[in-house]
Formats: sequence, C-alpha cells, structure tokens
Amino acid sequence: MKARSLLSATAVTFGLLAAAQPTAVLAQAQDGQIKTVYHLTNGLEEASRGLGNIRNHLAADPKAKITVVSNGNGIEFLLEGAMDKNGNPYEVIVQDLKSKGVDFRVCNNTLVTRKIDPKRVLQEASIVPSGVAEAAKLQAREGYVYLRP
Repeated sequence: MKARSLLSATAVTFGLLAAAQPTAVLAQAQDGQIKTVYHLTNGLEEASRGLGNIRNHLAADPKAKITVVSNGNGIEFLLEGAMDKNGNPYEVIVQDLKSKGVDFRVCNNTLVTRKIDPKRVLQEASIVPSGVAEAAKLQAREGYVYLRP
C-alpha cells in the first residue's frame, strides 16, 4: 500500500510540475524557436568555449534565439582590442554572430566596479544595469534556457 501511495503521489507531483510550466516555455515549442541565454563570467578562455558552443548551437538550430550575458571577467572578450590565445580578435567572431541574430549584453556594474570606460565595449554589445539580474530575468520571465560553457 505504501509503495502504491508513493507512486501515486509522485505521479501527481510530476503532473503538477508539468502543468505549472511558464507560458513562455510552452510558446517556445509552438513556434519552434528555443531561446537560450549563455552566461559568461570567467574570462577569455570561457569566452572562446562559449563562442564555439554558440556557433555549434546555431549550426544545429539556426532558428535559435541566443543572448549572451557577460559580467565579471566574462566581459573581457567584448572590450575593444580583446584577442584569443592565437591573437585573433574577438570582435570578428562577435560581429559574425551578431549578424546571425545573437544578442550580446555587458554588465554595467562590472564596468563601474572595474572603472572601465563604456566606450571600450564593442558596438555590437549593449550595456545592461546588472548581468546577473539580466540572466535571471531572461530565464524566469522570458522563458530562456540557461547555459554556461
């Protein structure tokens, strides 16, 4: 009897969780577009991995809506003059991905804390008040899937 009650309670719980999914998540499946936020916080090596992931993501799902949110050391690749370990400028990759619909957002709190002039941010990126708040908003309110490279 206890096993059957536990099984029924589990089934009800999973049913309730499925029913409680946000409308935005359900809408994603209906129009075929999956919205994903890539959250970058750890510098150039992570940025290289993340940009590679995004290229692969778009190759597999060209309709994907991708937003990159960066804060802390994650903003480095979105600053003028940033280069990967082979000396290639990140700006070229960012421009290419932007042309494919990828949105780049930089944390203003990081800029202020680190005393970085906002003019150093690549023109392809927009500045948001808080990177962590932006990532949370996209996930909780707009139905984005949250990924870290």
